[in-house]
Amino acid sequence: MAIHTTNTLTKVQIIIMSVTAGICVANVYYIQPILNTVAASIHIPGHSAGILAVLAQAGYGLGLFFLTPIGDKVDRKKLILWLQVLLAASLLVTGLSKNIYVLYLCSVLIGTFAVAAQVILPMAASIVTTDRGKIVGLIFTGILAGVLAARVFSGFITDLLGWHYVYLISAGMVTISAILMQADFPSTTDRFRGNYFELLHSAVYQFKRFSKLRTSAIIGGLMFGTLSSFWTTLTFHLSGAPFNYKATTIGLFGILAAASALLVPAFGKLADKGNVNRSLVITISMVLLSIVIQFIFPSSLPVLCLSVILLDIGVQATQVTNIAVIYGLDATANSRINTMYMTIYFLGGAGGAYAGVLSWNHFQWNGVLGQMLLLSLIAMAIVFLRRNKDKKQEALDGRELHNELAHN
Repeated sequence: MAIHTTNTLTKVQIIIMSVTAGICVANVYYIQPILNTVAASIHIPGHSAGILAVLAQAGYGLGLFFLTPIGDKVDRKKLILWLQVLLAASLLVTGLSKNIYVLYLCSVLIGTFAVAAQVILPMAASIVTTDRGKIVGLIFTGILAGVLAARVFSGFITDLLGWHYVYLISAGMVTISAILMQADFPSTTDRFRGNYFELLHSAVYQFKRFSKLRTSAIIGGLMFGTLSSFWTTLTFHLSGAPFNYKATTIGLFGILAAASALLVPAFGKLADKGNVNRSLVITISMVLLSIVIQFIFPSSLPVLCLSVILLDIGVQATQVTNIAVIYGLDATANSRINTMYMTIYFLGGAGGAYAGVLSWNHFQWNGVLGQMLLLSLIAMAIVFLRRNKDKKQEALDGRELHNELAHN
C-alpha cells in the first residue's frame, strides 16, 4: 500500500494501534500470575520459575535497544509486521514446550519481539502534530490495558485449560492484530540515512543530547522497577497465608488496576500544558502512599486492593507524563529517543523484578515493600532536583531577556 504523510490519525487507526500495542506487550506479563502453576507443572522451585518474568522484561529491554531504532530507518509498518511474525512463532514454541531451558529462551524472545508495541508509539507521535500527549496517552492506555488484561487472561485460561493455552491463544491474537496493522497507515518520510551501527550510535547520542531524556528515563526505570517488583512477587504473597488464592483469583487483581486506564490520559493532557514536574510529584506520591498503607495493614484485602489501584495509576501516569516530554524533544528522532528511554525503563523493570524475587526469598513481603519504597523515594528525589534546576534556568532566561530588552 502507498505510504503517505499526514498530521492526523482517525479514531479507527488509533483504536487499531492501541489494541495491537496492547496485544503485543501483554505477552511480557502473562507469566506473572501463573508462576507457581508453571513451576509445579514442570517440577521446578518457584524462584526458578520467577526468572521467567525477569527474562521476559530483560528481553524487552534488549529489543528496545537493538530493534526499535530501526523504526527511524525503515517503514515502521513493515518493521511491526516482522516483529509480530517472530513474536507469534515464539509464542507457539512456548505453548508446545515443557522444558524450562526452552522456556527461558522463549521468554527472552517473547520480550524481544513484543517491542512492536514500542514501534507503534513513536509511529503515532511522528504522525500527529497536535494533541500529541493526548493521542500518545490513548495508545499507551491500550498498552496499559494489555498489561492489566494479561494477568486476568492468563490466570483464567490457566485454570480453565492449562498454562500452555495462554501462549497458544496469544499466538492467534498476535496474528490477527498483525493483519489489522497492515491497513493504510500514514508514515513520515524522514529516514535515518546511516547504517545500522551508526543508528545505534545515534540512539546513544540522543541520551547524551537531552538532559530531560536522561532524567525521564531514570525516573521511569525506577518507577517501573517498583511496579515489576510488586507484580512479580504478588503471586507468591497471595498464594500463601493468609490469602491462599489460586491463579484465577490472583489474575483478577489486574482488573483492579484497570481503573488506572481511565485516568492515565489525563496526565498526558497535564504534560501537554507544561506541568511536568507537578504531574510527576503527584504520580510518585500515589505510589509512595500505596506502599506505606501496605506496611501499616499487611494482611488487609481492602488495603491491598486500594494499593493495587494507587500503584498502577501512579506508575503508568508517570510513564505517560515522561513519554509526552520525550516525544517533544525531536520528532525526527522519535524512535531513537524512545529506544533509550524504553531500554532503561524496561531494564529498570527487569532489575526491579529480580530485586523483588531476591527480597521475597530473604525477607518475604516486607522486604519487597522496603525495596519498592527505596526505588520510589529515589525517583521523587530526582524529580525535585530537576524541578529546582528548571526553576534556576527559568530565572536565568528571564534575567537574560530583561537585560537584552534594557540594552535595546
